[in-house]
Amino acid sequence: MTEQGKMAGLNGLRVLALESRRAVEMAKLIANYGGHPIVAPSMREVPIEANTEALDFARTLAAHGFDMVILLTGVGTRALARVVETVYPREQFVSALSRTVVVARGPKPVAVLKEFGVPVTIAVPEPNTWRDLLASLDERRDSIPLDGLRVAIQEYGKPNPELIAGLLERGARVTRVPVYQWALPEDTQPLRAAVEAIVQGEVDVALFTTSIQVQHLLLIARQCHREAEVCRAFARILVGSIGPVTSQELRDEGISPDFEPPHPKMGFLVNEAAQRAAALLVDKRSRPA
Repeated sequence: MTEQGKMAGLNGLRVLALESRRAVEMAKLIANYGGHPIVAPSMREVPIEANTEALDFARTLAAHGFDMVILLTGVGTRALARVVETVYPREQFVSALSRTVVVARGPKPVAVLKEFGVPVTIAVPEPNTWRDLLASLDERRDSIPLDGLRVAIQEYGKPNPELIAGLLERGARVTRVPVYQWALPEDTQPLRAAVEAIVQGEVDVALFTTSIQVQHLLLIARQCHREAEVCRAFARILVGSIGPVTSQELRDEGISPDFEPPHPKMGFLVNEAAQRAAALLVDKRSRPA
């Protein structure tokens, strides 16, 4: 896309983003494409207070108690290492982890493991869903059979029952290792303002980069007694989803995603919106209510 096309891609459309840690970057991207950013931080990462599961994981790993460790996020991998370091030196953790089959779901945990010096046995390809993770394991079932394998899963935010069920069906003995959970931001006023803007028809495009954003937006809508109105309003709002996991969460909540980018990255999502929003929005708003 040319610089001129890039600047005008969103052509004044009002774009809601629910980023927290990368809110400034997201707002700048939207503005660079000619959109009007409405940024409402929707989440914060909170360490689990009594992280007994992670400490138990550290001790079991050191005692050769796991055959496979599945790491789902980069932030969670770092957080897990920090917890482990309260009972064992980093070198001992790296050595113990390196003795296992290490599965990394996507580039972020891969990057952290590379930094730690831990070899990755299986790197799950895009779009990095639980289905892709199980498919990657199935492709290696001759060399790494799951039946009877002791598998630890580093969780993020909430458990993934589909992934756990898939591992159990394949005979694995699964241990959940929750490391941190998502909470609402300390200041929820921007989210409340976003709910009101949605209901009042003041949002043209909504971009979601994680399923937790969907949950928290609707939680605030519920607290404001506007959940039904918000869900109805999405019939006239173009909905962009970062990838299949977030799209499924939207569908579970009765909101249909209108597009996904070719790669599950924030920049690709905004670029996709800039290229397609005008036409898709006209089509969506021309449909019968």
